[in-house]
This record gives sequence, structure tokens and C-alpha cells, in this order.
Amino acid sequence: MNILLVDDDQVLAKGTAKLIQRLGGHQVYIADDPVEIFYRCQIGAVDLILMDVNLPGAQWKGQAVSGADLARLLKNHSPTAHIPIILVTAYAMLTEQEALLVTSQADGFYTKPITNYDALLNAIAQLCGTN
Repeated sequence: MNILLVDDDQVLAKGTAKLIQRLGGHQVYIADDPVEIFYRCQIGAVDLILMDVNLPGAQWKGQAVSGADLARLLKNHSPTAHIPIILVTAYAMLTEQEALLVTSQADGFYTKPITNYDALLNAIAQLCGTN
């Protein structure tokens, strides 16, 4: 499975990608540029997105965007709407999680730092229908 890991923290992203690759056997690509994210999704190179909510400096069509904004844009764009998206963020309050899921239209939510990779890999498998 091809997973797109969207995160502005390259060190953290590389560590997360290595663990997902090693434990789950998935191919993981890292990106934080909205243009690259949309390109990879539109060409069919992505089966699932792990999307950080906080993306300082990210812009789409001249506007600052968060990961939740990008998730909503991808879900409202027919060529990419089918791609499951899991938000990943340090916002751990339940009310914040619920609000982010509603506004982003994402399919799931995971709290940073990721400590339970088995649960994350199970969530990925469920969203992609591979378990």
C-alpha cells in the first residue's frame, strides 16, 4: 500500500515512515507541499494519507492552509475524494478531535506522538479494506 505522510517535521516524519514501512510493509512517501500532495493523489499514487494538522507555511492557491484544510479540499475534489485520510495531531482534547474531523471530512484521527503502531496499522487496514 502507498501511504502519503504529510508532515512539516522531516525528522519526525522519517522516523514514523520507517516504522510504518518496517512494521506494516507499506511504502511511505513524505511531503508537506500542497502542490505535491495534490499531484501524488491525482495520479493515483496514494492509497491513504496520514495528514498532520499543523503545517506552518503551507499554501494552496495563495492561501495559508492547515492539514485539516487540505483534507477537506481533497475530500471535495472528485479525483481524490475516495482516498482515506487520517488526521495526525497533538490536539488531544476530544472536542478538538471531533471538530477537526467534521471540518476536515477526514476518515480518522490519531494523536501525536504515535506510540501504538499496531493500532495505527489496524486503522489503516480497516480504512483501506485490507484486513
